[in-house]
Amino acid sequence: MDELGARAAALVARHPRSARLRRIGTSRAGTPLWLLSVGHGSRHALVVAGPHANEPVGGATVLLLAERALADPRLTEGADATWNLLLCLDPDGLRHNEGWLTGPYSLDRYFRRFFRPGFLEQPEWLPDGADGAVLPETRALLALQDELKPFFQCSLHGVDVGGGFVELTRDLPGLAQSLSQTSARLGIPRELGAYDALYWPALGPAVYRIPPPRRGDRVEAITEAAVESTWYHPHRHGTVTAVVEAPMWGVDGVADGSVPADPDAARRVISRTLRQDTRLLRDILARVRPHAAAVPDAARLLAPVDDYLLVCPGLADAWDPDLDAPPHRPLPPLSTAHLTALRIAGRRLALRTAGLLHQLVTRAGRDPAGVLPELDQLVDQWCAEYRDGCGARWIPVPSQAEYQAQVVLAAFELARRHSGFRSGESDWGCEPVVPMHRE
Repeated sequence: MDELGARAAALVARHPRSARLRRIGTSRAGTPLWLLSVGHGSRHALVVAGPHANEPVGGATVLLLAERALADPRLTEGADATWNLLLCLDPDGLRHNEGWLTGPYSLDRYFRRFFRPGFLEQPEWLPDGADGAVLPETRALLALQDELKPFFQCSLHGVDVGGGFVELTRDLPGLAQSLSQTSARLGIPRELGAYDALYWPALGPAVYRIPPPRRGDRVEAITEAAVESTWYHPHRHGTVTAVVEAPMWGVDGVADGSVPADPDAARRVISRTLRQDTRLLRDILARVRPHAAAVPDAARLLAPVDDYLLVCPGLADAWDPDLDAPPHRPLPPLSTAHLTALRIAGRRLALRTAGLLHQLVTRAGRDPAGVLPELDQLVDQWCAEYRDGCGARWIPVPSQAEYQAQVVLAAFELARRHSGFRSGESDWGCEPVVPMHRE
């Protein structure tokens, strides 16, 4: 986190006429939220890095974008644009991940040091609407959006295991082709059946349409409860938002659009595995929780554990073909890519939970419940399944950042050409979604 700020300040010192740095707010722990701006155009692009604590590549991407904008006047003067680059939206959460950020990069090291706050502490989400936003990071971003009224906004996310994809608040024709070319050049698989967008319309291969906020059934996918978010807040200003996901460990299976031989059998295995993992982890949590009070920051570690274990049974039911009846919404037709994404997503929830519980025990300095050997065995086994069963391979950080930067630049150019949109389009809903914590 400190390195990000220092590199941005050094860039401004080298380009004082074209670049500037200002604080747009302060985190819950008192960390400044820094905005790096490049250019002096009348039309604003806003790029948000670090919205999720365990997805750090966006910091490298915004510095790369700043260098590109400074080197190419077509991106600033030629487009009458100013690039506004938020270095990190959740700096406090990022600091909690510094245990693995310096490398070496391995799945077991990542998950044992993983941190991501509970759902209600993730600053892009507006579970009670913009007026009910309580996190200072969220309020700072909302104020910045209303100040800039950007024609284009981009949120930089990371997929720990899987492939790259993009989610849009409205279509940018041509982006899917650009995404395909970038993915091929950099050897990054496209996620053709992203779990996040399981119920969302596809605008092209690995490009999905985020549904407008409206009241409805949001039980099946976690992210469906988050569509009332800072992604849609600036929609009233004519903003198009692109959420760009870049994988840390790539899995080629997420790019396999073939028809599986027996999708129902695969779904049964995935659902059964998630239920078994959930029972195991609930038992471990029950043994750990009585001793957690002595652990510094235990509440922040327990909140996401409770969230994950709360949603796992519902997801297992939603993915089970034997439960394809009300109140469960039937899944869309599933390709091999979809099934691979579901398998990865189920295991991800279990690994994150095990990793957070592992930290609770190790930070306590003792293991009165005797769970540490069990947790170590689970983390090692599940990471091996990612590595050996799914073929997960590390993608170097420069490739991750270059992928994001190229996708952002392509989306920026398309948004610039097709700007002029206003929030009165026919599918814009004004009703808020049901807040996820009340589901």
